[in-house]
Amino acid sequence: MVASPGCDDNRARPARDDPTVWSFEPGCCHCRWSETVDPIAPKVVVGTANQDGATIVDERATMDMNLEVVVIPVADVDRALRFYQGLGWRVDADFETGPEFRIVQLTPPGSRCSIHIGRGLTPAAAGSVQGTYLVVPDLEKARAELIGHGAEVSEVFHRVYDSGTPQEVAGPAPNGASYGSYATFSDPDGNGWLLQEVRERLPGR
Repeated sequence: MVASPGCDDNRARPARDDPTVWSFEPGCCHCRWSETVDPIAPKVVVGTANQDGATIVDERATMDMNLEVVVIPVADVDRALRFYQGLGWRVDADFETGPEFRIVQLTPPGSRCSIHIGRGLTPAAAGSVQGTYLVVPDLEKARAELIGHGAEVSEVFHRVYDSGTPQEVAGPAPNGASYGSYATFSDPDGNGWLLQEVRERLPGR
């Protein structure tokens, strides 16, 4: 990868409080920036990844927006509650206003994001949510804990992209690389969870 014609790597990079937006020239190995920002326009978070996968974020951000809850559609609320509570997930709330509405909030250990199960929460079909990530620092230990709590967890696998389409290959990622090893499990309704091992996060993550 080489510097694109529009890149000048010799220019001094702006300070953090400089009113510019970091961006990347497509196909360029050097970062560059735009100095044509409207000072009156709302300032938004600009994030992108460099060639090493690290995230560069403009820290002149707007208000924080925290992902708080993911709704998981289930057919039998009590059965789903027993399952997730049995995994060791904390029950934060459980209330109903009548036969058509009930909401239960559970939070996985150490997570800042919770899930909602219940009645009258979503038109999505029970079991239709797939591939929701659960990031863990030790995948084998997480598998053992989940299996010990009654979940049916897949063997560890990693993905290769030789054909352009991800292919699942048995075993952990080569050299135990962070972000590369996975396992899956489902709740009684078939909602699918994807365990991902992250031992060390990339910068900005």
